[in-house]
Amino acid sequence: MILLAAPEPVAPVASGGVLLAAALASIALIVILITYVKLHPFLALLLGGVAVGVLAGRNVMDVITSFGEGFGATATSVGLLIALGAMFAKLLSDSGGADQIVDTIVGRSSVRTLPWAMALVGAIIGLPMFFEIGLVLLMPVIYLVARRAQVSLITVGIPTLAGLSAMHGLVPPHPGPLAAIGALQADLGTTLALGVLVAIPVIVVSGPLFGKLAGRWVVVDAPHTFDATPVTNPEGDTRRPSFGVTLFSVLLPLVLMLAKAIVDIVINDPENNVQQVFDVIGYPLVALTIAVIVAMFTLGRGSGMDRRQIAKTVEMSLPPIAGILLIVAAGGGFKQSLIDTGIGTQLADWAQGSGVSAIVLAWVLAVLIRLATGSATVATITASSLVVDLVANMPAAEVSLVVLAVGAGSVFFSHVNDAGFWLVKEYFGLDVGQTIKSWSLMETVLSVSGLVFVLALSMVI
Repeated sequence: MILLAAPEPVAPVASGGVLLAAALASIALIVILITYVKLHPFLALLLGGVAVGVLAGRNVMDVITSFGEGFGATATSVGLLIALGAMFAKLLSDSGGADQIVDTIVGRSSVRTLPWAMALVGAIIGLPMFFEIGLVLLMPVIYLVARRAQVSLITVGIPTLAGLSAMHGLVPPHPGPLAAIGALQADLGTTLALGVLVAIPVIVVSGPLFGKLAGRWVVVDAPHTFDATPVTNPEGDTRRPSFGVTLFSVLLPLVLMLAKAIVDIVINDPENNVQQVFDVIGYPLVALTIAVIVAMFTLGRGSGMDRRQIAKTVEMSLPPIAGILLIVAAGGGFKQSLIDTGIGTQLADWAQGSGVSAIVLAWVLAVLIRLATGSATVATITASSLVVDLVANMPAAEVSLVVLAVGAGSVFFSHVNDAGFWLVKEYFGLDVGQTIKSWSLMETVLSVSGLVFVLALSMVI
C-alpha cells in the first residue's frame, strides 16, 4: 500500500441514476475544461471534484473536505515517490549514465538487431525517467542510429518509443501507475512484478515488430541535429560511470521492491526478522531514497561530479515536475470526491450484475477518458477512481491486473489533443498523417496488446 488510509465512503445521498449522472457530468466538465477551455488539468480536476459532490447532493463543505483529504493523502505518498524518481532520473542523465547504457547496448548490435536494441534502451531508460524526458534524451541517439544503419527514422524510433511508453503506462514508479496503485490500494511489489512481466511482450509487439511495418509506411530520414555536447567535470574530463555500475543503480530500487514482495510470499511471517528488514528496505519510499543516495555516489561521484554539482543536479530535478505533482494530487482529491458520493458502489453493483470483467471495464474507461482528454495521467486517475469499489474484495494479484489494465488503456491512440503527439511529430519531422500512421497506431497496438496480455495473466493467476 502506498497511500495513507482514506476515510470510509459516506452513505450515498442520491439515487443511482443521479450519482451516475453526477459522475458523467463531472468527467465531461473535466474534458471540456482541459480540451476546449485549455485549463490546466490541476484546476480542471479540482473543479471536477467539487462538481461531482455538489451534483450528487452532498454538502459543499463536506465535498471540499473530501477533496482535501484525498489531495493530501496522495501528495504525501505518491508525490514523494515522483520527486525521488525525478532526482534519480536527473542524476542518471547529467552523469552520462544514460549515454553509457545507450552506447553499450547499441554499440554491440547489428543492423538487423538494432530495433530490438533500441527497444531495450527505451525500456531501461524508461524505468526511472518520464516519457518526455526519455524522448528528448534519446533523440540524438535515434538520429545517429538511423543514419548509420541507413534505415527510416521510424524503424528504430518506434521501438524506442514503445519501450519508453510501456514503462510510462505500466510500471511504477511512474505517476500514472502509482496513482492507480494508490487509488485501488494495490500492492506495489506485486504490481511492479506483473507490470514488468506484461511490459516485455507488449514492447516486443508494439516495438520491433510493429516498427518494421511502420518503417515501410512512413519513410523519413534522420535530420542532422541535436548533436551531443559533452559536459565536463571540474577536472576537465568527460568520465562516465561504467555500464555495470549504471545498470546496478537503475535496477537497485526495483530489486529492493521485488525482493520485499518475494520475501513476504516465501516467509509470510510479520514477526520474522528477515522479513521485517526487507519490509523496510523494500518499502517504495525507502527503496527510492536508498537508490537516490546510492546514485549520488555511483553516478554522481562516479562521473567526477563534486558535491556542489550533485546538489545542483538534485535541485534542478524538482521544478519540471511541479505540475505533475499537482495533477496527481488533484487526481487523488477527485478520486475521494467520487468515492464519497457512493458512485463507485453503484458502478460495482452494475458491473457485477452485468458480468462485465473488471479488467475490461477499467481498460474501456481509461480508453474513453484518454481519447477525450489526451492525458494518460488524467485517464489513469479517473478510470481507477471509478472502479475502486469494484476491486474492494479482490485478491491482491487481481487488483494489480486491474491497475495494469487502466495503465494500458491510458495510452490508447495518442492524437492531436495529446502533447506527446506533437512532441513526437516535431522531433521526428513528420506531418500529422505520418504521425498517426506511426506513433498513434503504435500506442494503440501497445494498449490493445497490454489488455490481451493482462487478460491472459488473469486466466493463470
